[in-house]
Amino acid sequence: MSFLTWILAGLLAGLLAGWVMTRGGYGLKWDITLGIVGSIGGSWILRTLGVFPGAGMVAVAVIAFMGATIPIIAQRKFFATERPTEKKDAFWRWGLGAALVALVAWITLGPVQQPAAVAAPIEERTYAVTPASVKVKAGIVTGEVTEMKVAERIEKGSDRIVTAAKLTGTLRLKNTSANQTVRLLEGKLRYIDAQGQPIKLEDARSEPTLKFATYGSERLDPGQEAIQSLDVEFPAEALKAKMLKEIRLEFTYIPSSYREETVNFAVSIGAGK
Repeated sequence: MSFLTWILAGLLAGLLAGWVMTRGGYGLKWDITLGIVGSIGGSWILRTLGVFPGAGMVAVAVIAFMGATIPIIAQRKFFATERPTEKKDAFWRWGLGAALVALVAWITLGPVQQPAAVAAPIEERTYAVTPASVKVKAGIVTGEVTEMKVAERIEKGSDRIVTAAKLTGTLRLKNTSANQTVRLLEGKLRYIDAQGQPIKLEDARSEPTLKFATYGSERLDPGQEAIQSLDVEFPAEALKAKMLKEIRLEFTYIPSSYREETVNFAVSIGAGK
C-alpha cells in the first residue's frame, strides 16, 4: 500500500496546485507529473535513509504529499510561465478530484481482506497393541511379529482424521526345515472381532497384504531368516473398545526339496616365480 499511497499523494498535490497556485503552471499534466515524481522520489529517499521505516499509513501519506509539493513549488518559483489557465484543466481537476475522493473512501471504508486461514497442526495418535510381540508358526516356517502399534494422523483440536489408522511392526520369519527351501508368495492380515468375524476396512482402502518379493526375501533356505516390515491399513472399527479380539496372519509359501552335494576335483600348485 505504500507505493499506492505515494501515487495518490502525488496526484492530490498536482490537483491542488492548480487551485492554490493558479498562475505560473504548465497545465494539469505537468502538475500531476511533478507531484507524482516528487512524492515517489522524496518518500523513497527518506525510506532509504531509514527516516520512517515503521511509519503508519497516515505518516507515509503526509510525507509523500510534502515531497510532491516541493517540485511543484520549485517549478512555480524558478520556471514559472505566463500561460493562461485553460477551462478544460479546471474541468479535469474537478473530475479527477472527485474520482480521487471516491477511491480513497473505497480504500478506507471498503471490505477488509481477511487474513489467510492458518492450517491446524497435525499430530499423530498412537494406540498400543497388547501384546506388542507374538510368536508365529505355520508348518516349517516360524517367526515373530514385534513392535506392533496402530497410529493415525489427526487434526489437533477438531480430531478430524487426516491419515487413516495403520498397523506397523516387524515380521521375522525363519525356515526351520533341514532339507526344504521355502518360497514366500504373499501374506494377508485379517482383523477378527469377538464373534470370530473379520472386521472390514472402510471403502476405498486397500486390503492389508504383504509382498515378499523384494531383495530376495521371498526365498528361505534351511535355517535362513527374513525380515519384513509391516505397514498396513487398520480398520477404524477395530479401534473401538473390546472390538478387536485377534489378528490373523495368512501367508502362502511353496516348499521344495533342498539337497546338498559334494564334488571333489584334483588340483596341484606349481612352483612360485
